[in-house]
Amino acid sequence: MAGKILKSILSVAIAVLLISFLVITGMLYQDFTYIQHNQLKDKLVLAATATENMGYTYLKQLPLDTYRLTWISPDGTVLFDSFADANTMENHSDREEIQEAFEDGNGDSLRYSDTLTEKTIYEAVMLDDGSVLRISVSRDTAAALVIEMLWPIIIIAIFAIILSACLAHRMAKQVVEPLNQLNLDEPMENETYEELTPLLHRIHSQHQEIALQMQLLKRKQQEFDKITENMKEALVLLGTDHRIISINSAAMHLFQTASPSEGKTFYAEQYEPELSRAIQSAKEHGHAEFTASVNENKFLFNVSRIEADNTVQGIVILAFDVTEQAHAEQIRRDFTSNVSHELKTPLHAIIGSAELIENGIVQTQDMPRFVGHIRKEASRLLNLIEDIIRLAQLDEGNSMPVEEVSLLAIANEVQEVLNYASEEKGVTLSVNGDNGIMCGVQSLLFELIYNLVDNAIRYNETGGSVQVSITDEPKQILLCVSDTGIGISQEHLPHIFDRFYRVDKSHSRKSGGTGLGMSIVKHAVKYHHGTINIDSKIGKGTHITVTLKKRI
Repeated sequence: MAGKILKSILSVAIAVLLISFLVITGMLYQDFTYIQHNQLKDKLVLAATATENMGYTYLKQLPLDTYRLTWISPDGTVLFDSFADANTMENHSDREEIQEAFEDGNGDSLRYSDTLTEKTIYEAVMLDDGSVLRISVSRDTAAALVIEMLWPIIIIAIFAIILSACLAHRMAKQVVEPLNQLNLDEPMENETYEELTPLLHRIHSQHQEIALQMQLLKRKQQEFDKITENMKEALVLLGTDHRIISINSAAMHLFQTASPSEGKTFYAEQYEPELSRAIQSAKEHGHAEFTASVNENKFLFNVSRIEADNTVQGIVILAFDVTEQAHAEQIRRDFTSNVSHELKTPLHAIIGSAELIENGIVQTQDMPRFVGHIRKEASRLLNLIEDIIRLAQLDEGNSMPVEEVSLLAIANEVQEVLNYASEEKGVTLSVNGDNGIMCGVQSLLFELIYNLVDNAIRYNETGGSVQVSITDEPKQILLCVSDTGIGISQEHLPHIFDRFYRVDKSHSRKSGGTGLGMSIVKHAVKYHHGTINIDSKIGKGTHITVTLKKRI
């Protein structure tokens, strides 16, 4: 501030000083020239009159130190010169003032020296005898006067600079001190120069606008934080320098980043170098993807660049947990493979038996056995297809008609259906307990109890038993199916609900199971928002408890 004020004052002082000097010098010089020119004419008139009367006698007697007199004949020959020998001087007929005097009777001219610092004024008049008398005087030019006054000007300029510096310091202090005391947080509470009022009003308006924008920005940031924090997907926003702008909790857990991490350089060792390549590819091409597995979980990484005004502003990284999708895809592939295999087995048996009969290879007495084999394999194929259709319907998740049913009544119905199978196996089947009234899908509950009891009979020992009990509690119903069968080892328990999974494949095929029954049980329990628990020991049997809510 002081420097600007000093420059302003000094510039004004120098400008005023310079203009004043030039104006005064010009006016004085002009007046002096006018006076000197008139005096020169007067002296020439006097000298001309005296020369006409006295001739050489007058000219020789004049003590001329300042003015120079020259007498020129009509042919231009110099007759007399007060400063030089006339005989040595050249002809003056070509001089401007001489020519004018011969033509008009009077002439004048002005000539500068070689250095332009001195000029000579000439005045000429023609005498009665036709000769010309010329008078001249030399004086300094305006430039010479300026040069002569240079030192006084410098002294005055130095004085002006010192005075300007003092004034600038004082004025800057008087101007800046109130400005330094301004309360910009509350601009309308200041009492200062009236000229600052519009500025303070504008600052106040800007404060209000900034406060409003900050509130909006804060609210948007809070909304963004809420959204990102509740996301299951990992989200990371990076700047062009790979520093973290924003990272949600899912990403911090995935990338094992400690909080807070904003502003730090992003680096995920467990996903290098794939992640670095993806980020570089996204910068160049706009998008990149890759998958990686960590702790038996599979993640899909989606990396995209952020652009604004055709320039890359940052990188966004999204990581999706696709473990379930990958698992479902694997189940689908396994299911397709298993279905193909399970369908081929009975079909091959049916086709083989039919070809033997068609070719007449089967004896008449063996015909019933082959026809029975075809019927058995066809029934097995039909059961398999029906189970596949049921599972497909359950996988679609379509809503089914819910009604009030009795689990005890359904269990008795299942007992009637499987009574022949239990007798053929030599297994005692019993059903007891409460009515178990609940809201549910009757067909699913029938499939649930049927498959549990059917498995208990199939994998039982001759002379064994299967007991179905129903316990009615205030908010739930317990369905228990116990058998004295071969049991299931602990290593197989986590997989018994997988499709086509069999603990003992040879025994399962002999018993005619499809390998889908327990998968149907799992879907039926899940549809009714229930739980299932299995307790089994090899050689001692299996106890299955299904807990179902009375209302779903």
